[in-house]
Amino acid sequence: MNALRLAMLACCALTAQYATASTPDGALIAQQGNGHGVAPCMACHAADGGGQAAAGFPRLAGLPRAYLRQQLDAFADGSRTNATMQPVANGLSDEEREAVATYYSKLPVPPATPAPAPSANARQLAQTLATHGRWSSGLPACEQCHGPGAGGVGDDFPPLVGQSAVYLNNQLHAWQQGARRNDPLQLMQTVASKLSEADMAAISAWYAAQPATMAKEQQP
Repeated sequence: MNALRLAMLACCALTAQYATASTPDGALIAQQGNGHGVAPCMACHAADGGGQAAAGFPRLAGLPRAYLRQQLDAFADGSRTNATMQPVANGLSDEEREAVATYYSKLPVPPATPAPAPSANARQLAQTLATHGRWSSGLPACEQCHGPGAGGVGDDFPPLVGQSAVYLNNQLHAWQQGARRNDPLQLMQTVASKLSEADMAAISAWYAAQPATMAKEQQP
């Protein structure tokens, strides 16, 4: 009986060890790549997950896990196109995407490099678009979906604050041009179609200048 019990315990231990070994390590992938051709995430998104503002690489730290996973899946299936991210997403297994998303969702939001404040005219335009929209053209306020202060709501509406103006502007153009099509009910494609170049520049500069916090659902 004791021999049988020992054998069962040994089998359980080996199973647990195998499961642990086969579970992808999100931190390891972020810092060293996955060993199968995918480069470390930190090469573009920085060691703290804060991104690179000037290059337009976004902050990942503190974003919701489900949102990050959705974006990796969108890069892989082509509903969000990007020459850098598509091969990365396709080079990660489902389990690795989940591990990376989980890892970054738990990182604290790093201090952002202060962004230049928009001009007075741009600030006024951005505040109007952010809080009131432009109903004469059917344009809702940004905060209606992204929450007060655009700090993010749920898994589909990420925080806008704490991202760089370059990244935000790039994404608005991507929505407008159809390079990004992974929004629920085509909401962002519709919104972007109603924005002028001046609108996009103003709102991007405005939100880039606001301080970022971790989304409420990500807070301990």
